[in-house]
Amino acid sequence: MKNIFSLNKTGVIFAIMAFAFMLAGCSSSQEKQEEETAWDTIKEEGKLKVATSGTLYPASYHDSETNELTGFEVEVVKEMAKRMDLEAEFSEMAFDGMLTSVQSGKVDLAANDITMTDERKEKFDFSVPYKHSYGTAMVRKDDLSGIKSLEDLKGKKAAGEATTTYMAVAREYGAEEVIYDNATNDQYLRDVSTGRTDVILNDYYLQRLAVAAFPDLNITIHPDIKFNPVSQGIIMKKDSAKLKKEIDTVLNEMLKDGTIAKISKQFFDGADVSKETNADFK
Repeated sequence: MKNIFSLNKTGVIFAIMAFAFMLAGCSSSQEKQEEETAWDTIKEEGKLKVATSGTLYPASYHDSETNELTGFEVEVVKEMAKRMDLEAEFSEMAFDGMLTSVQSGKVDLAANDITMTDERKEKFDFSVPYKHSYGTAMVRKDDLSGIKSLEDLKGKKAAGEATTTYMAVAREYGAEEVIYDNATNDQYLRDVSTGRTDVILNDYYLQRLAVAAFPDLNITIHPDIKFNPVSQGIIMKKDSAKLKKEIDTVLNEMLKDGTIAKISKQFFDGADVSKETNADFK
C-alpha cells in the first residue's frame, strides 16, 4: 500500500511539473506572438507612432517660419522610418506622457533626448545610442546663481520636468524643485535670468545652443560643473525584440554612413553628438 501511494504521489508531481512547463511554454509563445503581431501591425499600417515634445530645441521643436516639427531627434527618426519603408507619425506631449504612452502601446516609441539609465532599462527597451553628452548647469551670468559646485544646489530653485534624470540629480543635492510641464526653452531661461529660478540642469549641447539663442538674457553655462556622461536613444516598450532589432539595424547603418553625424552638425552648430564626449570630469 505504501509503494502504491509513493507512485501516485510521484505521478502527481510529474503531472504538476508537466503542466507548469506547458504553461511556461504557452506564456513564452504568447509573448513572442504578441511581439511579432505588434511588428506586423506597424508594417501593415506603414507607420511608426512616435512620441516627442515639440518644445525641446534643438531635439524636437517647431520651425519659427514654417511651424513644421523638426529637430535632431525628429529628423533622425524621419530618416530611420524612411529606410524602414515606414512613415513617422509624431504625437507631441510632456516627457511623463511619453513614457506612459509607450508603456500603454498608444505609441510605438519615443524620441526626445532620452537618457539611457539602468532604471529605465528595467522598464523599457532602448535602441543603440546615437547621441552622447553630459550634464551642465545653466545659471545667471552675473553671479553664477551663487553656485560653485553641485553641492551648492541645496536650497536653490531648480527648474525642470519631474521625472528627468537631471531633476533627479537636483533632488539628490537638495535643490527645491520647480516643475514645468512641457514648457518652451524661452520660459525656462527667462525664469533663471529674472531670478524666479536659480538653475537648470540639462544636456551640455542643448544648453550651449540655448545660451547662443538668447544672448540678451542674464544666463550662462557654469564653467566648473560637468557631470554624468550619458548616452541617449529611442525608447520603446519592454521586450520589443523584433522592433528593436529593426530599429538598431537602421540606426547602425546611419551611424556608419555618417547620416546621423550630418544631421547632428545641422542642429548642434557643427558638433557631432554621435561621438562619445572627451570632456574632463573631475
